[in-house]
Amino acid sequence: MVSKEKTDKKNLVIFRSRHVFSILNKFPYNNGHLMVCPYRHIKDPGQLNADEILDLFAVLNKMRLLLKRALSPDGFNIGMNIGRVAGAGIPNHLHLHIVPRWKEDTNFMPALFSTKVISQSLEELYDNLRERIRE
Repeated sequence: MVSKEKTDKKNLVIFRSRHVFSILNKFPYNNGHLMVCPYRHIKDPGQLNADEILDLFAVLNKMRLLLKRALSPDGFNIGMNIGRVAGAGIPNHLHLHIVPRWKEDTNFMPALFSTKVISQSLEELYDNLRERIRE
């Protein structure tokens, strides 16, 4: 399981706290697309205990501010997909998406070709974000 491995860079784990960790999405909607995931393998937000809820939202805010400093987005989409029909790629493991958005970040590629152009590699973004966390 990624949450217990010591290979954070290989697995694109950006940050760890007591109850949750943040990871780059390998199939991002936009550059900087992160997920915040509890270590506990749960499928519903109602299963989070009070400490996990506080930690989840503290890390959400930390990652949002990190992305704001690193990438200067104009806004964010933040949310959860709960259940396969809602788009959950891993339906039995709760995770919160943080997607940076820029004014006019949609162009003809996704509209005409179902292709998203990401202008930065995951490795370059990982190094950038990790460096900013250390600052």
